[in-house]
Amino acid sequence: MSSNEKERGPDDIQVEPSKPDAPRKREYKDFGHDEAEATHAKVDMATIELTAEDLYDKEKVDLETIVIDDVFKLLQCDDNGLAQNEAERREYPFSLVPISYLTRLQFLSFMWNPLSWVMEAAALVAIALSNGQGQPPDWPDFVGIVLLLLTNSAIGFYEERNAGNAVKALMDSLAPKAKVKRDGQWKEIESAHLVPGDMVSFKIGDVVPADCRLTEAINVSIDQAALTGESLPISKKTGDQCFSGSTCKQGEAEGVVISTGANTFFGRAASLVGQDDDTTGHLQKILAQIGSFCLVTIGIFVIAEIFVLYAGFRYRYRRGLDNILVLLIGGIPIAMPTVLSVTLAVGAQQLAKYKAIVTRITAIEELAGVTILCSDKTGTLTTNKLTIDRNTIKTYGPFSADDVILLAAYASRTENQDAIDSSVVQALGDVARARAGITLLDFKPFNPVDKRTEITYRDESTGKLKRVSKGMTGIIIELCTRNKTEELETRLEADVEEYASRGLRALAVAYEEVEGDDFEAEGNGFELIGLLAIFDPPRDDTKQTIDDAQALGVKVKMVTGDQLAIAKETGRRLGMGDHMYPARVLKDGPAPGSKHSNLDEMIMDADGFAGVFPEHKYEIVKRLQGLGHLCAMTGDGANDAPALSRANVGIAVEGATDAARGAADIVLTEPGLSTIVHAIRQSRIIFQRMRNYSIYACAVTIRIVVCFAILAFAYKFDFPPFMILIIALLNDGTIMTLSVDRVLPSMHPDSWDLAEIFAYAVAYGLYLTVSTVALVCIIMETTFFQDKFGVSLEGAPPIQANDRQLHMVVYLQVAIISQALIFVTRSHGFFFMERPSTALVVAFCIAQLISSIIAAYGNWGFTKIQAISGGWIGIVWVWNIIWFIPLDWIKFAMKATVIKSLRKRHEAKLAREVASGVPLTRTQSRAASIHESLYSNRVSFIKRAARKVGFGRVNVHVKPEELQRFSSIQAQRVGATLARNPSRTA
Repeated sequence: MSSNEKERGPDDIQVEPSKPDAPRKREYKDFGHDEAEATHAKVDMATIELTAEDLYDKEKVDLETIVIDDVFKLLQCDDNGLAQNEAERREYPFSLVPISYLTRLQFLSFMWNPLSWVMEAAALVAIALSNGQGQPPDWPDFVGIVLLLLTNSAIGFYEERNAGNAVKALMDSLAPKAKVKRDGQWKEIESAHLVPGDMVSFKIGDVVPADCRLTEAINVSIDQAALTGESLPISKKTGDQCFSGSTCKQGEAEGVVISTGANTFFGRAASLVGQDDDTTGHLQKILAQIGSFCLVTIGIFVIAEIFVLYAGFRYRYRRGLDNILVLLIGGIPIAMPTVLSVTLAVGAQQLAKYKAIVTRITAIEELAGVTILCSDKTGTLTTNKLTIDRNTIKTYGPFSADDVILLAAYASRTENQDAIDSSVVQALGDVARARAGITLLDFKPFNPVDKRTEITYRDESTGKLKRVSKGMTGIIIELCTRNKTEELETRLEADVEEYASRGLRALAVAYEEVEGDDFEAEGNGFELIGLLAIFDPPRDDTKQTIDDAQALGVKVKMVTGDQLAIAKETGRRLGMGDHMYPARVLKDGPAPGSKHSNLDEMIMDADGFAGVFPEHKYEIVKRLQGLGHLCAMTGDGANDAPALSRANVGIAVEGATDAARGAADIVLTEPGLSTIVHAIRQSRIIFQRMRNYSIYACAVTIRIVVCFAILAFAYKFDFPPFMILIIALLNDGTIMTLSVDRVLPSMHPDSWDLAEIFAYAVAYGLYLTVSTVALVCIIMETTFFQDKFGVSLEGAPPIQANDRQLHMVVYLQVAIISQALIFVTRSHGFFFMERPSTALVVAFCIAQLISSIIAAYGNWGFTKIQAISGGWIGIVWVWNIIWFIPLDWIKFAMKATVIKSLRKRHEAKLAREVASGVPLTRTQSRAASIHESLYSNRVSFIKRAARKVGFGRVNVHVKPEELQRFSSIQAQRVGATLARNPSRTA
């Protein structure tokens, strides 16, 4: 079926009975809107004093309905366009670009979470509460804590800006262009810089850049389907309004811009679906739970120290505070929110290389856990370009399949082609062959009445006149007087039915010869020579991509608005299965006697659904989530917004409307499914980095808190808080490189299992605690190192607990092995089997070099430490190497015992829930609690970049009656759906 057939079906054409001598007259229905009579503005046109807001106050002015002359007067412009300086003056009140976030607030936002608050409280303790018993405030610790906080914020802020630049550059490439008249000259600018009063022009194929009133219209037809859902293009004439985002299907037009940005028809609809829920999601819940684990652990041991040190040991006020500061500073994973935000920001930058824009940053983490991908067919799985299937061509005469294609190409336009003519000509391979060796005498293009094309030409090699026609099967067979027989018609009918069963469209081709030189003369009669199969072929990379997705544990389901037969044929060609259902089963449920007992089973079993509408997509996603799956959904139109918003990860495919982009979490700028699979693989790499860091952060909390609490209880060991700050500062510099670490993606969907994370953390933390306590015990209780290696400390044996050089030994031991732990947590096997990134290795080496230099030269009297000899530094390095080697075996032992037991228990629980019909709990609500929202992701560059080019949520107030008046039924449903579901709930 050609594009013309799609635009106007046979029922839309009224044909008068032809008279013997009168030409046939065709009348076409007008599918435009009911016309409203133009009115005048209800303001004094002589004294116009309107603000930008006044122009969109319908009670004062309605730029959409008033006469065009009043539009020019109100907007103070004419058909020569605005002057450049006037356009620039108007850009501020009307621009899509809002005022940027204050840079300083962005920077400080990295300090706004419960973990940072504990550090900030520690700073207050150091500067305020420590000021007592004749001693000054603890300025070194205060400055060190503030420096640590500022360092974390600076790193996060810097990475955010870098990633933001990459994402913005990609978004800028999507910015729509507009042809505008400025200073009397036509020029091309970004649509975002249009202002009311600008004169714009557009032609066939262009997207209307802003809401405008037409001042000139030549045979203009506008496709508003993406905005209003109307299936047919709308004819427009001078004075009519055209909506931003609609597409010109025919003709050329000029118009005056009346609305831009948030005030356009699209802007009002987009404000309904661009839900700004970036502050909630799985990652915030995980951060909250990990943060709670660390805070509870610290709280338990702080309370224990208060009782033991003050009540038991009768510590003085100031001495006890220093011990508590050690636990607060060392136990808090202060870098955790920053590390995870930086990891996601760098991940967004890396995904941008695959032409995927992440518009909700935490979607990266959720994409790693997606188990089902519901993909559209046209343009995603297929090329969205009609093609001749050469392998299925049917022939009915002496001509070969290649001859049939060549003759069909003769009967096709070579310029201004529709989709079918283009597919036939392209099938030749060399388009020049469509007119080579012939002289065109007469050509009849396709029209909705005859439903065929026809060419009369002279064969230059023989000089004979010939005629070829191609078109709908029923029409062409009626022309074939030479070879039409009952047998041929039966065969043709069977072939067409075979095509239909496979979702292929049939195009018949007929041929005749014309005697003499009169090209208008009757021929010797058409004969049917062939039947061509037309289909939208799968993309070259789609089959491999689907195989890759399934290998990653992601089930791909086709969800298309196309016919069931076409969907099944595409599924067969792609190897994804043809077990598909029409959309009506979502309402009717499984048929009686079906193998499925309920609709949920049918949805899970299906390879796809055909004939779906937006509400069907929404229902499919909702039910899959109810079954415990993380679901990704692709879409391209404003009507897809509810499903994109509902899905755990909404994906707007290449060429999607801005409404779809506003509702989606990821926007693709290249066609096809391969980008999505690349994004899934990349998101799993990012997830592994976050998981590795989470285990490390919790382990270090256990290690510091338990270790120094035990030393304080056993030996009254008063470790200086400032040295803990040094350890934390060096750790942060190294740990930030995890955001670019080299890790392997999981081959199955990822999910956070905090029980496993905490189990590993406790095991590693306690083991490292033993390594430090054992070293201190040997130094204090024996003279082993002194006797074997000839080293000594500041005091003579027996060594006192608060020997300044002993403090330095402990500092170096803790600093080295704590950082070395990351090489164990980041690997699944032996640490040396999975090569880390160069950045991580270099950062580790630099940090350990600094630690060793401090140990060798750090004579800082204010912090109760003293430099140690090279012999002690060597002892500590060898000690740590010896203790580091068994860490891998601890990991393997945990996997074989505790982790295995936890996984079995989890699987048994899931099996019981499935058996009892209770929905799984994997899909979590996006609505975060107050506690969880405090860990909200601070990566705001997405919002700034999105708004820079007009994507995402626009804060605009829309009166309900205004929306009712101007929006389509689809936009209203979007609003109602999202009003009921303001966040993505399970």
